[in-house]
Amino acid sequence: MTADAPRTPNTDSPRYPFVPYDFRRFPEGEMRDRARELYAELDRRRSVRYFSDEPVPRDLIELAMLTASTAPSGAHRQPWRFVAVSDSGIKARIREAAEAEERKNYEGGRFPEAWLEALAPLGTSWQKPYLEVAPWIVVLFEEIHGYEPDGSVRKNYYVKESVGLAGGMFIAALHHMGLVTLTHTPSPMGFLTEILGRPKNERPFILFPIGYPAEGCEVPELRRKSIDEISVWNPTGAGPAHP
Repeated sequence: MTADAPRTPNTDSPRYPFVPYDFRRFPEGEMRDRARELYAELDRRRSVRYFSDEPVPRDLIELAMLTASTAPSGAHRQPWRFVAVSDSGIKARIREAAEAEERKNYEGGRFPEAWLEALAPLGTSWQKPYLEVAPWIVVLFEEIHGYEPDGSVRKNYYVKESVGLAGGMFIAALHHMGLVTLTHTPSPMGFLTEILGRPKNERPFILFPIGYPAEGCEVPELRRKSIDEISVWNPTGAGPAHP
């Protein structure tokens, strides 16, 4: 058998039952309207660093998690775990540990100068008060591998891609219901595994503070790239290395 030959599926492996796809088709005009409405809504989404401490009901966080869990994943392994924290003591521990790492990044030389220059227009620093102010912190963990019922290791596939897709859908769900968040990735993030008591087969991926924006909250005035800057259509050959 050559490397390019198709592989015959193992017919002894259990197969998911297949059911008719519940697909709804819309007229083209309605498709455009729906697409424009969704784009306009998501175009208003912004990363927020100034939160109100107003409580957010748990069921809203659960609904965002369920929405995120509809994301596609390699071999349908669904290798994500959402760990939610509203306890003030745990949030304080997370903030203390995150700021200790971030201070080394910003002031201790771990971030290269070019990275600090790129961050400067956003006004970020090692201080992360929102980790205590926001009513919820949700840490998204990637499950490196799972376990079979007998305790043996079960391999997961395309873990980072799958978890990244779920994270994006989580953000969209929060925005759609009227909440704000921020993708925070303190580096390194191993302290989250310890504080939150997660097993060794899980690794922190993104930390999301979640809530309502503080009164008078401001965000940087940014420009998103145009369609011409983000897309290529029917390329016919290799173009220049740089525009």
